[in-house]
Amino acid sequence: MEFRRINELPPYVFATIDLLKMDARRAGDDVIDLGFGNPDIPSPPVAVDKLGEAVRNSKNHRYSASRGIPKLRLAITDLYRRRFGVELDPETQACTTIGAKEGFSHLMWVLLGPGDAAMVPSPSYPIHIWGPILAGADVRHVRLGPEENFLDNLVEAWDESWPRPRVIVLSFPHNPTTSCVDLDYMTRIVEFAREHDILLVHDFAYADLGFDGYEPPSILQVPGASEVAVEFYTLTKSFSMAGWRVGFLVGNAEIVAALGRLKSYLDYGTFQPIQIASIVAMNEAPDYPLEVNRIYRGRRDALIDGLARVGWEVERPRGTMFVWASIPTPYEELGSLEFSKLLVREAKVAVSPGVGFGPGGEGFVRFALVENEHRIGQAVRGIRKALTKLG
Repeated sequence: MEFRRINELPPYVFATIDLLKMDARRAGDDVIDLGFGNPDIPSPPVAVDKLGEAVRNSKNHRYSASRGIPKLRLAITDLYRRRFGVELDPETQACTTIGAKEGFSHLMWVLLGPGDAAMVPSPSYPIHIWGPILAGADVRHVRLGPEENFLDNLVEAWDESWPRPRVIVLSFPHNPTTSCVDLDYMTRIVEFAREHDILLVHDFAYADLGFDGYEPPSILQVPGASEVAVEFYTLTKSFSMAGWRVGFLVGNAEIVAALGRLKSYLDYGTFQPIQIASIVAMNEAPDYPLEVNRIYRGRRDALIDGLARVGWEVERPRGTMFVWASIPTPYEELGSLEFSKLLVREAKVAVSPGVGFGPGGEGFVRFALVENEHRIGQAVRGIRKALTKLG
């Protein structure tokens, strides 16, 4: 049988590691999974309590609104005013999505089509690459990483592209590279977009995960950004509500309206009790992201310090819930997939091979900080035993 669109998708590299992990666990091995970025921190108790209350009200069992109920859109605009000093109209500049991944994918449908092109960081979270492609557009990979000047690379990619790209996909702090930028950097990107008539889509998934004094900026803090930019904010990482699937598109009113119109044909929104509980999370637990941040910072330090003792020196990230590590020199020739297999087999630790994040990811692996510090210490001990070439 022939299928459309999915035939373009490459083999899912991460599935290879997942199968190895499951086989090892079936054999009785205790494999520590630092591969999938699936938050393990509990959601805010006040939101959980409200969900239980709301779900018992039969009025909430009916269809909801695809754009999100009005009080939920008001809650996100209130959060943006408190957190970033950004004023947004909840009626025209905010749309609820079923998580950022759904929102991003469908946004690509209204912004891109066959004959269009998007510029996307390389490496990137996979949907940032494949969302435009599934919409029928071409992708121009823009190198991003520890030793890359992304802005210079962006200009170069623009100059070499035809047709001219219509969209630039951004995400800072960045998954997987953990690259961080300041507001001045964002300002320069906005100026470039306004000069060249490009739309900016910023996935702000790690908005509240900045460490050591670093505070990630919203692109909408740049004066005039709403003329060319939209931003996804999600409760997934900030409030540790991954399974709830609550995200938001905010910013340019025309783009927000376009996504809202498409969604009106596709869904009736997130289950209404979840929307109600999400309002409570943002309004009554506004400091919860600080607690989440503290936990991830401790895990980051436990992993980075532990790897250093093993002889694997890795830069300490200033944001996200990940560590992006170059493969140690004695193991470089393996490549990221084979090296990741080695860690599962010998260290009993699962990580994500960098090649799964696109052509710019080879030579790296990504650790997700989704286990407590005790388990991370256990992972480091396994890595010490496995990587004998490090001495």
